[in-house]
Amino acid sequence: MYGRVYASILQRTTSHILTLSSTVPIQTSHHCHFSSRCNFGSERSCCTGEESLYWSQSGRHFSTHQDPEFQQSRVQINSILRSNEQTIIVPEFDGRGLSAVRRFDTNQLAANTPNEDRRSAATCLQSKGMLFGVLDGHGGWACAQAVSERLLYYVAVAMMPKHSLEELEKSMEQGRPVPPILQWFKHHADLNYRESATLYINHLRVFWQDLLENEEHDAGMSPWEALDSAFKRLDADISLEAQVPLSNDLMKSTAIQVAFAGCTACVAHVDTDGIHVANAGDCRAVLGMQNEDGSWSALPLSQDHNSQNPAEVERIKAQHPLSERETVVTDDRLLGVLMPLRAFGDVRFKWSRELQQSILASLESGMDLDSFNLYHYTPPNYLTPPYLDVTPEVTYHKLRPQDRFLILGTDGLWDELSSEDAVRLVGEHLSGIHLQAPVSSSEKQLKLGQMHELLLKRRARASPALDTNAATHLIRHALGTGEYGELSHEKLASMLALPEDLARMYRDDITATVVFLNSDLARPQNS
Repeated sequence: MYGRVYASILQRTTSHILTLSSTVPIQTSHHCHFSSRCNFGSERSCCTGEESLYWSQSGRHFSTHQDPEFQQSRVQINSILRSNEQTIIVPEFDGRGLSAVRRFDTNQLAANTPNEDRRSAATCLQSKGMLFGVLDGHGGWACAQAVSERLLYYVAVAMMPKHSLEELEKSMEQGRPVPPILQWFKHHADLNYRESATLYINHLRVFWQDLLENEEHDAGMSPWEALDSAFKRLDADISLEAQVPLSNDLMKSTAIQVAFAGCTACVAHVDTDGIHVANAGDCRAVLGMQNEDGSWSALPLSQDHNSQNPAEVERIKAQHPLSERETVVTDDRLLGVLMPLRAFGDVRFKWSRELQQSILASLESGMDLDSFNLYHYTPPNYLTPPYLDVTPEVTYHKLRPQDRFLILGTDGLWDELSSEDAVRLVGEHLSGIHLQAPVSSSEKQLKLGQMHELLLKRRARASPALDTNAATHLIRHALGTGEYGELSHEKLASMLALPEDLARMYRDDITATVVFLNSDLARPQNS
């Protein structure tokens, strides 16, 4: 991709100055009495020891101390890359039990304006474990925003035992403070839908009331059941909220925007029993394992739900008449339009034509549907809806001593890095050791030019890390890796300097969360 992008954008980017601050407006957080909330800003320094590193280009060495213009550019790049990063150290013992998570690093880099990706992280206070999520919005950011605020609550409530749910209900009935359900870890730039908070709370309450009426819910759902139930129930609530009368026009328009937009989601529940991952769409979860020789291996814990997954395409086709087999998935998209084959929202692919027309017609006359990303069109060959659902694919992995970290990423990350490369980057970042395989017998027969290329690639792998945050390290390499695997300052600078009207043409929004595991819990204990 470097060769195509760099040549075509260098001229455009040289006329744009890298900005030092984010253009996304920061909205203050709304306090919800269901959560014990922690706000953490990113700890970053623009001028550290790393600014004195030497770069080599065309056989010449440049010191950043000797070249003020180069130093300024590096400072600007670091400011952009690190503006949304966050590192959270998790206590090994929180008063309720040992934690399976040591720490987690997370970061985002936008291509869309505003960013359509979202992320979530929280500790369950009424049950075991921690929850992590990455969400990739499409058709706007509205759906990803709502799901990022709500999905972890639904999972946590589903896992709560009946006596804890009864305490929640009594507190609501009596107007007492409600026991917190989650301890959130939010970046200061994360947004909340404050105007819809009451609606969201009311529907979460209806969910736990339904659980209370279930005679089999005494001990709460397992993480597997809770993840599956939460995905389906939240999507049903999103659909319902767009259809029922609401108290004001702002809340109504927000509900319709959320339902007609869409998002994919990958959520992991991590505790001492292991890792459960629920995925719907093309986000991805990958486990990083350290082998006995110190090398790293990647273990996928999710499958991408898109046209590159033959089993997924067959699943979709089997739900519709044989006469539609050639039209359900065309041009690698659902009905020729949508790339992910599972998603929240996207009622354009779920509701009947009549329901869609009725809801859009019910909006206030004079409302600009274009401003809501709502359009009067129906996908082609729309004959037997629904064509889309959010049923997640849930996997379980029991923790082992060699399991060191979990990477959650939106497809913007995986467009640029393979799962294996991402695990190697984080593993070598974690250990500080860059393993090189011995030169093979076939490599010893290379010509001089080929040997030079091989040496460049091996040297690139031994480059020191510039970031303490592993998610930032991934994003830097996703956008800045050059032809030989080296970190190219020029490529990274040009990618980050792209103006808003060009950025999305060359890359997607990127969100990455790296969860470092307490692998000692999986080691045999001495008696």
